Amino acid sequence: MTMTPVTVLLTAAVALGCYLGWQYLKGQARKPGLTATHLLLGAGGLEQLAVGTQGFQADASGSSGATAAVLIGLAMLTGFLTPLFGRESRRRANTLLITHVSVAAAGFLLFLGWVSNR
Repeated sequence: MTMTPVTVLLTAAVALGCYLGWQYLKGQARKPGLTATHLLLGAGGLEQLAVGTQGFQADASGSSGATAAVLIGLAMLTGFLTPLFGRESRRRANTLLITHVSVAAAGFLLFLGWVSNR
């Protein structure tokens, strides 16, 4: 299976996430349409990555693709948790957002390394 669709979807999700982060740092209001697009791109990329790694089945030596998929899944989870648990406290929201960005970046970089070695 070619990884081109996965790469396109995840790169678009990362690019849009960077734009949303830049808007957040500037103090601009969140645009629900862009946030929804970011979510859909990430979910689509994760789904295609799961298909590409045969349902997260790792071989004996381990699979960077499966690990990247798990990290991207965790990034999605923290992305969902940020608006839910960050409403009361700006500090908690920032902590969750930093966690989301860090886990997503690690997953995306691991994915790129895995794809480049395939």
